[in-house]
Parts: sequence; C-alpha cells; structure tokens
Amino acid sequence: MPTPIENKSLKNLNTFGIDARARYFSAFSSADELAGLLDWAGGRRKVVLGGGSNILLTGDIDGIVLQNAIKGIELVDEDEEHVYVRAGAGEDWTRFVDYCIGRDWAGVENLSLIPGSVGAAPMQNIGAYGMELENVFLELDAWSLADRNVRTFTLGDCEFGYRDSVFKRHYRDQSVILSVTLRLRKKPIFHTGYGAVQDELDRMGVKELSIRAISQAVIAIRRSKLPDPAQIGNAGSFFKNPIVAGDQFAQLQAKFPGIVGYPDPLGQRTKLAAGWLIEQCGWKGYRKGDAGVHERQALVLVNYGNARGADIYRLGEEIAASVRDKFGVSLEREVNLL
Repeated sequence: MPTPIENKSLKNLNTFGIDARARYFSAFSSADELAGLLDWAGGRRKVVLGGGSNILLTGDIDGIVLQNAIKGIELVDEDEEHVYVRAGAGEDWTRFVDYCIGRDWAGVENLSLIPGSVGAAPMQNIGAYGMELENVFLELDAWSLADRNVRTFTLGDCEFGYRDSVFKRHYRDQSVILSVTLRLRKKPIFHTGYGAVQDELDRMGVKELSIRAISQAVIAIRRSKLPDPAQIGNAGSFFKNPIVAGDQFAQLQAKFPGIVGYPDPLGQRTKLAAGWLIEQCGWKGYRKGDAGVHERQALVLVNYGNARGADIYRLGEEIAASVRDKFGVSLEREVNLL
C-alpha cells in the first residue's frame, strides 16, 4: 500500500488551480491498494479525485484525498459491428479517445479534448457536439465503500441524464469507479450536424469524412472557444444549459427575441444556452481580483492566478442570481463542489 503524504497541496491536481490542501493524500492503482488506504484512513473523511477537471475546491480537506490512478486499456470482446473496450478509471480521457481513434473504433470522436479521467466520464455523462457517453456506454465496475464489494453497473443502473448519473446522486461519495467498458463501432456513424462541426470540416477542406477528421474539427472548435487550463485555471462549463418547458421558452422568446434555444425532438422542452443568458446579464469578461468570467465564453469561470475557491463560488452565485432575476431561469452548476 502507498504511504499517504501529509499536508499535500492540490493546486496541480485540479484544473481551476485552486491552492487548497489535503491533510493526507495518496494515489491508488488497484482495488487492493484502495482497500488498504481505506483501512488506513479509518473514520477520516475520504475524497476520491480523478483528473480534477470538474471540481471546485472551496477549502482545505481535513481527511484523505485518494487519487484514482488505475490505468490500462484493453479490447475485451467484439462482434460483427462492435468492439468492447475496457479502460481503467484513472486513464486520461483524451488519451483514451486518441487510442480508440488510432484503431478506427468509432463513437467517442465527438467527445475529443474533454478534460478529465475515464472514471469521471460516466459520473458526469459527459457530452459534446451531439453525443453523450451513454450513447456508447456498456457497463462499469465500481467499489462500494460501504460493503467493500465490486459491483457492475449497466446502462440502466447508471440512470444517465443531462450531465448527470446515479453517481452524482444516490451513490455520491459511496462508490469508486474502477473501470469503464464502452461499445464502439467498427463502421462509424458520423455526427456532424451539431454546432459548428460541419462548418469546421468545410473550413478544413475535408473531402472524405472520417472519425479522425471529426475529432480534429471538434478539437479546433474547443480550442477556439475554451481556455486551456494549463494557461488559465478553469473547469470548462461552470453551469449546465438549463432546460425549460416549451411554453416558458415561447414567453421568453417573445420578451427576448434573440434568445438561443434548442428544442427537443418532441418540442415539449427547450435547452437554453446558458452562456448566452450570462452574457446578456453583462458578465462576459468580468473580473474581480483573480476570479472572473472568460472573455470569449461566458459559461466558463476562470482563476487568473491566486483566486480562492470561495471567490469562484461567490462569483457563480452572483451570476446565477442575475440570470434568475432577468430571465426567471435557474442555473445549475455543472462543476462539483468540494
């Protein structure tokens, strides 16, 4: 079992770059190492950390922070149409996507350059440009902190929703994801109709569509719109895009003709662009001290250097209050608070 480190700075372990500290810290690379560390921790508070890409540390952690470092990618099965690929929860998501694209395994190319680990992907049901993890998910194995057993969760067990899963609700702080298995296609089904993907492909001069080309287009779009956490601390989208009933959207549209919304196929609900709402409230490019709103994307809150987690949190609360006052729409954080 690894020996835990005392008084560990987490600044380089969260993409916001918040300089919070853990009373104890250790990485684990197997279920056995995790079990040993849990025994060592006893009744102390336990926090499991992945890539640190979707969290906001609001203070020091008086307990033990356990970083999931379980690696490995393997082909576990295949049939005429699909390959079944298992990855350790500690694998970097971008590395995993590149691995699959390099073998012509289709299904995750639209999810390129999403920061974080493989284990965080089902927790958030990550999604981008017309695809969500649930579209390719088969199952995952998770360690129960309560009974020390490994349980396999199927698609239905995970109760995926919009940037949501059972691991953010019922099993929050109760399970540690060990590995994730996806079902990917041997013959791709291309998804280019969402956002600016097709426009970017045209700009790139792509004549023969491929999953590599889609990945490159998505990466180019993301880099043009979102700040690099290595340059400016951030966790990507701070808020979810709110979903409202169709009649509420009609009322909003009558009052705000330029409002951006994406109706669902049945027309009963509409997903609003949270970034547009925030920008209309005047927050885009706002900065107070080292906490701010990105100048190119109002949905992204940033740490310009030495902001505290509490500073970012308060800014988020002020933004949500102003959107609620102006539009009557509630914003929900996509980022998890610790």
